[in-house]
Amino acid sequence: MRTNPLQHFSPRGLLVVSIGVALLTITLKTLAWWLTGSVGLLSDAMESLVNLGSAVFALVMVTVAQRPPDKEHPFGHHKAEYFSSGFEGLLIIVAAAAIIWAAVLRLAQPQPLERVDWGLGLSVLSSVFNGALAWVLLRAAREHRSIALEADGRHLVTDVWTSAGVVVGVAAVAATGWLWLDPLVAIGVALNILREGVSLVWRSSHGLMDHALEPKVVLEIQRTLGRFAQPGVRFDHVATRRAGQRRFVDLHMHVPAHWTLGRAAELRNGVERALMQAVPGLRASIQLLPTDVEAHAPMTAQPEDDAPGKPEGAP
Repeated sequence: MRTNPLQHFSPRGLLVVSIGVALLTITLKTLAWWLTGSVGLLSDAMESLVNLGSAVFALVMVTVAQRPPDKEHPFGHHKAEYFSSGFEGLLIIVAAAAIIWAAVLRLAQPQPLERVDWGLGLSVLSSVFNGALAWVLLRAAREHRSIALEADGRHLVTDVWTSAGVVVGVAAVAATGWLWLDPLVAIGVALNILREGVSLVWRSSHGLMDHALEPKVVLEIQRTLGRFAQPGVRFDHVATRRAGQRRFVDLHMHVPAHWTLGRAAELRNGVERALMQAVPGLRASIQLLPTDVEAHAPMTAQPEDDAPGKPEGAP
């Protein structure tokens, strides 16, 4: 069985690399802006500053998320990653506002560009670094189920497209002499990253509110429970949630009232093991109930008829 090489790189290690790349791209893009005087390239450099701040904060939050449970946090610190994603989104929104302000001022007072060839070359080089890192981070985010890595990777992808737009805009200014194109491109860049910032804040808020697991993961849970369905055994009140890298499922397992506690517990242990094998990172909590007993407070609004593992035709 082939192993994913990204398994050997921890989220913390990848974020340290992200900080190093952010410092490098800030240097390259700032030099490109200094050489050309382009407000479009300035906006690109400002977004790289956001990359640096986001990567540093993400490193802190990932470190916190990996702490074991303690007396004050008995369920662990996994949700700390959502603060990282939300903080990055807020930084992006602030950067977008600053870029628009600088671009409006430049529209009012257009300025000619200088040494465009050097500026464009440095911008393209920085985009190569960002693109390679984004590819690694997004693959690692799926491997580690880390929203902090995903947020950093998605922002870097946006940065690459931003840089591409800036390069096209600056080249167009150099070719046509239309100085108003430079701030116009900067405004377009700002609107693009603003959309990404709002998206990150929205997704982070969902994570902090115990968002359900992805539909394909829920389907895998239902399939696994279906393997244990038998006369007198059914599952209901299935509720899922995600907290950072961890996944959780809570459910009720109904067994015949005449079963011994040992037999019921043995089946429950088998179901828990099967669920955790089917869904990496899953923590299962199963409450045992007799078949003819229902819970007083449903854990989810899921209809009884749709509960996994319920025999067809059962009332």
